[in-house]
Amino acid sequence: MTPKLVYVTILILFSHVQMASQLNFNIDSLLVVYQSQKIDTNKIITNNKIINYYMYREPELAKKYAFEQLALSNKVQFSGGQSMANYQLGILYNNVNMVDSARYRYTESLKFAKIYNNFIFVSQAYHGLALLEFELGKLDKADEINNKNLAYNERNKDSVGIAYSLDFKGRINENRGHYTIALENVLKSLRMLPRLSTPINKDVRIADAKTHLAAIEFNIGNLDKAIAYNKEALEIYNNQDDTYYQAVALADLGKANKVLKNYKEAEANFKLSIEKAKQANVPSTHATALGELGDLYFIQEKPYESLKLLKESIKIATKIGSERRVATSKLKVSEVLNSLGQDKSALSNITDVMTYANNNGSLSILRDAYLNRSALYNKLGDFPGAFEDYKEFKKLNDSIFNKERSQKLEELKIIYETEKKESEIALQEEEINTLNEKARADKLKKGLYAGGMASALAFLALAVFGFRQRIKKNRIAREKQEEIYRQEIEHKKKELTSQTLHLVQKNTFIQELKENLENLKSSPDKFKTEFRRIVMLLKKENASDKDWEVFKTYFADVHNDFDQKLKTLYSDISEKEIRLAAFLRMNLTTKEIAATLNVLPDSILKSKYRLKKKLNLDKETDLTGFLNTL
Repeated sequence: MTPKLVYVTILILFSHVQMASQLNFNIDSLLVVYQSQKIDTNKIITNNKIINYYMYREPELAKKYAFEQLALSNKVQFSGGQSMANYQLGILYNNVNMVDSARYRYTESLKFAKIYNNFIFVSQAYHGLALLEFELGKLDKADEINNKNLAYNERNKDSVGIAYSLDFKGRINENRGHYTIALENVLKSLRMLPRLSTPINKDVRIADAKTHLAAIEFNIGNLDKAIAYNKEALEIYNNQDDTYYQAVALADLGKANKVLKNYKEAEANFKLSIEKAKQANVPSTHATALGELGDLYFIQEKPYESLKLLKESIKIATKIGSERRVATSKLKVSEVLNSLGQDKSALSNITDVMTYANNNGSLSILRDAYLNRSALYNKLGDFPGAFEDYKEFKKLNDSIFNKERSQKLEELKIIYETEKKESEIALQEEEINTLNEKARADKLKKGLYAGGMASALAFLALAVFGFRQRIKKNRIAREKQEEIYRQEIEHKKKELTSQTLHLVQKNTFIQELKENLENLKSSPDKFKTEFRRIVMLLKKENASDKDWEVFKTYFADVHNDFDQKLKTLYSDISEKEIRLAAFLRMNLTTKEIAATLNVLPDSILKSKYRLKKKLNLDKETDLTGFLNTL
């Protein structure tokens, strides 16, 4: 690339990346300058600043200038401008869910970026394509493109690109349920960002990474950490006047506060998110915040206010084609209508939700729909229908639970394979260094023979001795590493055996119960009286004492009499508290523990708080971290 093109690239980049920070300048003055400029690369750069200014303020104006930028770039045959214009159009189309148009523009941007031969433009086009697949829920495709982008950035030693690719890899793994890997990737990105020397606004990128960290912490039940990260990100977005991401961060903050029952703060968060989403013209976040606020009002027993907001959320989500948001809001609408006695309308909404869930394979939504309809049928006196739906709910709940456990085991496997690969690379590098040292010793030996120096021969002997000692040391290190791998594999086998036995016994119990229930169908009167007792029995089954004793035996083998250590240190600890501690020791999330014990996540959070208090841990000490030391 010529010096002139490098200079032009830097100017365009500096102009473009400020989009995230919602530039503060006099737009009227800039428009005057733009109109007076002759048609060349400088005019295209000024145009790019205008696009960035209007991107989240007035998207239609931004689109107008993006097409103008493309026409100018075509006229002067400037491939850098053609790449940037298409990239801007890709963002604009993606923001309004025009997927095909966005994909075409990102692909065109990539084509011109390669012609322009600028690795930063190539990288951002790859990122746009990966983000598009991610938002469509195609995680494998998104990961494939992002991995290509990461490798491309590593080849070009582009620290900025590497940091962004790692952050995005974290988001992908978060959505797969691989939270440990996600956390590791985002933290790697976050550690790189402050050290980067670049015109790009690092603060905004750091805020983005903190937002992603908050989402991961939220998913694994660390709500206080999630709130802290969101507040840090929000402060940066506020300083940068970044309205778009203010709306996103506020919505996430509201979700965490809602789970913690900080309802006043949650309501303020959601209302401000709605306001910011309107300002930035981001309908997806607008619909999300409305739906969340509607749910909050329902929790607070304000059904009519809830219904109004949920219907508004559905209207916006329908307009932009966000079917999942429509389904989740309709599911909540059915609950509200049920509480208001509007059973027919409630049933209609549940039917719509089930149609969507079946067509799109959304198991979690379908599970919740069956549970809602079971409650509705029970209220209407249709007990066989209620029971059939409850059976479907249990089946899906078990399926999702097993899937989550499989995801956790897969994550352990990925971590193990990654660590093994890194260790092998380190050993190979050590062996290469040893061989290089041997080569130097051989060279010295030849020189000594030629010179006939007795004193040097003694030095050679020492060098050879040192070489042999190093080889021995490497062999011992390798054997130790192999032993560690063997022990890890045995550990994981025991843990898997424990979980498998637990699930087999559980499923056997359910099967026997189903067979007994089939026999009750022939006697409707008997079925009606027994229904409530059977449902309660099903609820208790997940945490049955028999299963717990079997599980505890296997757990003690793997974790060296963990329960006895707890009883020795804390004599007043209860069996339920030991059970919770064991699940935490296995690094299960709050959500997973709640699913296993068939209770609400809020109940687990309270139990964790009480357990921490009983163990005399201060506020700063992490409960799970402490249990892992036992």
